[in-house]
Amino acid sequence: MAGLWFDEFHEGQVFEHAMSRTVTEMDNVLFSTLTLNPQPLHIDFEFAKSTEFGKPLVNSIFTLGLMIGMTVGETTLGTTVGNLGMTSVSFPKPVFHGDTIRARTTVKGVRPSKSRPGQGIVTFLHEATNQRGEVVAVCERAALMLGRPGG
Repeated sequence: MAGLWFDEFHEGQVFEHAMSRTVTEMDNVLFSTLTLNPQPLHIDFEFAKSTEFGKPLVNSIFTLGLMIGMTVGETTLGTTVGNLGMTSVSFPKPVFHGDTIRARTTVKGVRPSKSRPGQGIVTFLHEATNQRGEVVAVCERAALMLGRPGG
């Protein structure tokens, strides 16, 4: 499904995103090394064994990116000008290799742009859950959205 135009969003709208993804060891190690994050909690199994978790944690920035990426197809694909910012980012539970992540989006606010006629700002609340239904990531994201062409 393509993204929605600004005028198709309304406050309180909820998207239960259909796509899910199981996080792999490769995802975590590759992402951590590509982003120059040498945190042994993500990439060193022996180190991670000595922590309270007993195994590597998935890099939280990977989790954030995955959560937002899962929402794009049904919200902003081809209809956004760009992200304006992300706030209230939290990771209530850790993600581990083998966890399957799902995403839900709630529209928190919709307002026309004061400086860009025909465009508007949509504030999304994204939440990711694991296979047990535990919330593993939360983020508010503001996006500048295009209005429907000719609308």
